[in-house]
Amino acid sequence: MFEDRNDAGEQLATVVEAHGVDADVVLAIPRGGLPVGRAVADRLGVPLDVVAARKLGVPGRPELAMGAVASDGTVWRNDALIADMDVGEDAIDAAIDRELAAAREKVERYRADRPPLELADKTVLIVDDGVATGATTIACIRQVNAAGAARVVLAVPVGPPDTIERLASEADEVIAVETPPHFGAVGQFYDDFTQVTDDEAVEYLE
Repeated sequence: MFEDRNDAGEQLATVVEAHGVDADVVLAIPRGGLPVGRAVADRLGVPLDVVAARKLGVPGRPELAMGAVASDGTVWRNDALIADMDVGEDAIDAAIDRELAAAREKVERYRADRPPLELADKTVLIVDDGVATGATTIACIRQVNAAGAARVVLAVPVGPPDTIERLASEADEVIAVETPPHFGAVGQFYDDFTQVTDDEAVEYLE
């Protein structure tokens, strides 16, 4: 569906414009969301910043997301999975502390000495290169809401229908270029899904 993240960003920008989103700020989820967000922010003529969260993996099963934590400390918990896997509160707290530190370090590294953009009373467009489970995306949406945004719109090139539907209950609006029913991973819908380096991520923000 997409040549690379830049192509995905251009396609997403076209769809965002068609939806009439009057965004004040674009926030990209690093690292893969930055080239996509850069294309969208440039098309809309608005500033670009980052919003970051980290998955909370089940102990011994890190691929399973029992929640996520954003860089401001906002936490989303998958309580049903936590109960099913019988994860204790001490293990959850330890995971939150560890991943919160990593999320904050990531934001500080990419933002460098630039102050964060003001989000209060703004229409904020959150962009990533795609969603799969949506765990970290939920935490990012909740962080932006907690910052006082007037409206939060999530825009992604691709995501499975069930995840897109679930995220629609978190954001004011969710926009996706494609929602294929047979979904394995975000990368399968890109010809080139090469990982974005830290240096490249910083360049997209400058």
